[in-house]
Amino acid sequence: MTERKVINKYYPPDFDPTKLPRLKLQKNRQFNVRIMAPCNMKCNTCGEYIYKGKKFNSRQETVDGETYLELRIYRFYIKCPRCMSEITFKTNLVEMDYDLENGATRNFQAVRLAEMEEERQDEARAEEEKSNPMIALERRTQDSRSEMDRLEALEEIRDLNMRQANVNYDQVIKMTVEKEMQAMKEQEEADEAFIKSIFSKEEGPVIKRLLDDDEDDDDQPRTSASLTSSSGDSADILTAKLDSSVPPSSLFKKPKIEEKKVESWEKSIGSSSKIILSSLVKVKPAASTPPASLPVVQKPSSSSVSTSKSAVQNSGLNTLLAYGGSDEDDSN
Repeated sequence: MTERKVINKYYPPDFDPTKLPRLKLQKNRQFNVRIMAPCNMKCNTCGEYIYKGKKFNSRQETVDGETYLELRIYRFYIKCPRCMSEITFKTNLVEMDYDLENGATRNFQAVRLAEMEEERQDEARAEEEKSNPMIALERRTQDSRSEMDRLEALEEIRDLNMRQANVNYDQVIKMTVEKEMQAMKEQEEADEAFIKSIFSKEEGPVIKRLLDDDEDDDDQPRTSASLTSSSGDSADILTAKLDSSVPPSSLFKKPKIEEKKVESWEKSIGSSSKIILSSLVKVKPAASTPPASLPVVQKPSSSSVSTSKSAVQNSGLNTLLAYGGSDEDDSN
């Protein structure tokens, strides 16, 4: 059994290819090829729209008598997918495009028109340069300037890329942090200046306000001397006139209060207010002789005190003896 796909064929030693009979092929032989629609077209028979890129099974043949620079021009036959009518188109090597011949009309394509217009402008410019050399020189100088500008821009871009490649990211982060710290410091200084401007003291002599000496019971008691001195100082402060020769600080010196040692029991119980009221209330002196209505109490003499002590001792001994005698009787 032979192979389906033969790799090597056997040629006998007496094989002569010139003796092989030639095939008689038709002059305009057609080939079946798979092709795509070259453009948007509309069928003239049924009005079906065929879009660019749709695939067809077509027949290809060579156009007789038409060449371009000794290149062949080919014709293709396709069928409409709706009405099965035949549509033909051929290659256009001059414009590098396809031309519809029969069965369909080409739809409008703005891109194609723009390309054709650009080609016309290029041709007109070339003809103008050929006819007028000064215009050609101006355009050359303009092209050279634009080329120099492009080269400079390219060099700048390269320099920027080199700088970015050599960037120290740690240094960039450090600079950013320093800027933030500086901004915070400036903000704090501005806030402090604003606060000082609001709460700053006025210029000129400053008069302090008298402090209220409100003390609780647990505080140290004030003596009469301190009261009199403080009252006198307060009156002097209130009645004093501000003089340039007298410094204002001397008017507000606080009087020194003599500290008195306070016992522990006085702290818990409290001290009497007689000491404070003694400076305010004057007590009359007591009479030297007692009044007649009150009885006179005589002091007991030393002899009577001794006799009373001995009597107490004798009574104590008697009770002990009596207690001892009663115990003996009970035992008997």
